[in-house]
Amino acid sequence: MARVLLFGRLADIAGWRERVVPGASLTEVRAALSADADLAEALAGKGVQVAVDKVIVRGEAGLTATSEVAFMPPMSGG
Repeated sequence: MARVLLFGRLADIAGWRERVVPGASLTEVRAALSADADLAEALAGKGVQVAVDKVIVRGEAGLTATSEVAFMPPMSGG
């Protein structure tokens, strides 16, 4: 299980900001979140970053029972 946080438009699409999701890896968490097709598409979008325990990761990551996984959309600013 992992504590999953969604930010910005990802939270808007999902209709929630924080939830506990089953999975021992980032791939398993993504698969569980893919039950919502709109969210799955948004998470796969260009520029979406993932942090596991507050560290940006690329690719696969193993999770523990206390892991926090944050999905962050691309940001713009000025």
